This record gives sequence, C-alpha cells and structure tokens, in this order.
Amino acid sequence: MESSESVTRTGEIEEFTNLHFIHPVSIRLTRLLARLGVSPNSVSFTGMLCGMLAGVAYYHYRDTSWAVAGFTLMITWHILDGTDGQLARLTNSQSEFGKVIDGVCDYVTFIAVYLGLGYALAPQFGAGVWSVIVVAAACHAVQAAAYEVQRQEYNFWGYDKKSAELPRLADLAVWRDRGSFVQRLMGRLYVLYVRLQYTFSGVSTNLRDKLAAKLQQSTGQASLIRRRYREAFAPAVRQWAVMSANYRTVGIFVCSILKVPLLYFVLEIFALTPVLILLVARHRVRCEAFLRFLAGLGTSTGPAQQVDGDGQQQQRRR
Repeated sequence: MESSESVTRTGEIEEFTNLHFIHPVSIRLTRLLARLGVSPNSVSFTGMLCGMLAGVAYYHYRDTSWAVAGFTLMITWHILDGTDGQLARLTNSQSEFGKVIDGVCDYVTFIAVYLGLGYALAPQFGAGVWSVIVVAAACHAVQAAAYEVQRQEYNFWGYDKKSAELPRLADLAVWRDRGSFVQRLMGRLYVLYVRLQYTFSGVSTNLRDKLAAKLQQSTGQASLIRRRYREAFAPAVRQWAVMSANYRTVGIFVCSILKVPLLYFVLEIFALTPVLILLVARHRVRCEAFLRFLAGLGTSTGPAQQVDGDGQQQQRRR
C-alpha cells in the first residue's frame, strides 16, 4: 500500500470545505475501508445511492426536516466521493473504468436532486419549469467539466501525476466499443465528458504540446518548468473552485430552506455561466504568458522570464 500521505489531494488548489472538512473525514474513512477490504467501486456506488436518496428527500423540500436530510445525504456523497479515489490510490487499484464509474456516479447524484426538485416545483410553476432545470443542468455539466480539467492539468503538469493526465482526443475512440453494454455506455459518457472538458475549459492544446516537448527535451529544467507552472496557475485554479460541487450542494440547501429552490437553477444559468466565461478568458491569458516563458527557456541571450500568478511576465536574471 501507498502511505496515507500519498492519497491526499493537492492542498494549494483545494477548495476550502474540501481541505478542512470533506477530505480529512474521507482520509479517515479510507484507512478503515482499506483494512476491511472494501473496493473503491463499491464506495462509488454507495455514494451514488446517497445521492439518489437525496433527490427523494429534496422532493419534500417544503418540510425543513426533509431538506436537512437531503443536505446530509449530499454531504455523505461528497465524503464517499473523496474516499473512492483515495482508496483506489491507497490500494493501487486505480483503473480507467473506475474513473468512469466515479464520474457517472457524481452526475447521477445531481440528476436525482434536480429531478426531485423539478417534480416538486412542477405543480406550482407548470411544465415550463423543466426547461429551466434542463438548461441549468447543461450549464452545470459544462462548468463541472471545465473545473475538473483545471485540477487535472495542474496536477499533471505541476506535479507529474500520471493519473491526472487528460486523455488526447485522438485516443478516445477506444472507449466507444469496449467491453459489455454497460461499459460501452459509460465509455461513451466518458468520451462526451472529455470533449466537454476540451471545449469549455479554455485548455490550450498548443501549451500542452509545447510543455510536453520542452519537458522531454530539457530534462534538466523539468523541476524549474513544473515549479513555474505551479506558481503561475495555482491562484487561477483556486478561483475555479467557485464551480465546485460543494458550493452547489450548499446553494441547493439554502434555496430549499428558503423555499425558493427555483432561484438555485436561475443562478446556475445567469450567475455561474458569466463567471465561467471570465475564468476561461483569464486562463487563456495565462496560457499565452506561459508559452512565452517556455519560448524563452534555453535561449543563449536575454533574461529568462517568470510568469506570475496573473499571467504577466517578469524579467529574471539567470
């Protein structure tokens, strides 16, 4: 087994509630489940069950006790969602299929909650409320995919964590027709998710290619490149945390307690979408600045360039 320290996530980019509550609880649970021999996929499916039950609870949101139950079940899902990946790393049982299951279970949780609230709101607002919920769900999927790729890219390029590597689009075809019907279905959902990540996250394929080439050609400068990457992108990834599932969970609960859950879906569309656009624009600026930094490495003349947290470049003497 790996050490317990190795299963923890990257602290400098972690969202506040994850860092101080969800993940500490998940780590303790991970150690217990590892001793009991529980599989990561079992944890994922248990978390999904909690998410589905949360949807049932939120259907009765007008009763405060049911809303609290829904919130509690979603917090339990968050803890288990943190546990399954940590358990896979601790027991060296990571797999691509496990990643797919984890992602599908995450979406099932929010689908269940959105359906529960939708059925509760339809008698009051009519069938039109479903249009709002569907649009909000689509915005959610895009935002969540974009946020996750920021974390993956940071861990892969900043720390060389192979498990965080974003698949190349050219390599996705293998997922469509592999294994059983369930595996093929999940594989197709995974392909769709990765395409969403590329399309809406602002990820620069040019930067990825240049980084890979520079790290391969300049092995002696790899630690410098990765350190500069962390310095440039850590503040940005922390800003992306506004797109995390944790804040959605809190938002659903607060709006349900106030008896206005429809407000949550409106905010998802008209508040978080503009934030996503702004974050993508700022990310592209950082990518361009880091490309210029890479271009300045290994040249015989001129000072090296350092990329700061705002995507700006500073001159630095060798």
